[in-house]
Amino acid sequence: MDIYADILRIAKDGVLKTRIVYGANLNFKIIKRYLKRLMERDLLVSSDKIYSTTESGLKFLEEYCNLTSMLDGDLLAIDQTDGVTQVV
Repeated sequence: MDIYADILRIAKDGVLKTRIVYGANLNFKIIKRYLKRLMERDLLVSSDKIYSTTESGLKFLEEYCNLTSMLDGDLLAIDQTDGVTQVV
């Protein structure tokens, strides 16, 4: 999920694939799979080799940021004892 969010964030204003590769710290072989999945889900579009985040992609980013900010605030603690994972 982090990688998808990084790609969408990088492509907000429209960028070449090279910028996404370097910005998301990926390689050209791996990026193809991520871009394909994002475009299949209408979160990213490509036109003339420029990748841009769609409105749906921006909504995804907003929700992603909301969820990660909740977790970054240590609102969720996980305790694993006796092989059982509990959310406390």
